[in-house]
Amino acid sequence: MKLRFDLSRRASVVLPVLLVAIVSILESCKTKELPLPIFGERKVVNGDTLFHRIAPFAFVDQDSAVVTNDTFRDKVYVADFFFTSCRTICPIMKTQMLRVYEATRDMPDVQIISHTIDPEYDTVALLRDFATRLGVESGRWHFVTGVKDSIYKIAQTSYFATALEDKSEPDGFIHSGAFLLIDRQGRIRGKYDGTKEEEVNRLIVDIKKLRREGNP
Repeated sequence: MKLRFDLSRRASVVLPVLLVAIVSILESCKTKELPLPIFGERKVVNGDTLFHRIAPFAFVDQDSAVVTNDTFRDKVYVADFFFTSCRTICPIMKTQMLRVYEATRDMPDVQIISHTIDPEYDTVALLRDFATRLGVESGRWHFVTGVKDSIYKIAQTSYFATALEDKSEPDGFIHSGAFLLIDRQGRIRGKYDGTKEEEVNRLIVDIKKLRREGNP
């Protein structure tokens, strides 16, 4: 009888502890985040995996400041391609990008870069006026211009985005409405349709996830 009593008493102590441990394990499994994918080709060199990264660039923003890869060192950023005279998808894209801007207002390590694909028309002064009308801070959202061929090349080969001149189009250009999420190492971690609210909602969630990845 005493043995049975001791076993029962031990069970009454051990079982709750086990239950707490099991619940904790299940909760940790449930809340563990999967990392965002890394886009582009990857190569293995001497046992190290090398991922696709945004190529070196140098453009000029609305404040006449030179914007390079170093501008986004240790930062997460969102990139897109547009032009100020666009009458099709660009107004929708800028409305949605404003949502991203507002959602990241308290995140100093998150920035935005919008490349014009019509640099002949979109001068620095025009980009400054465009940014002012949107009511954004230049330190957080860069509207950049540069050599047209360089902009088109980085769009297509680095960001995997469409950007080219086509006089048969209504506004004379073809470009995708994609928003690209770039991590602190210059790698593409997400691609979203910047004309769809639900896609931009997902982008905002992924920005927060990517920040946690860099700040465990």
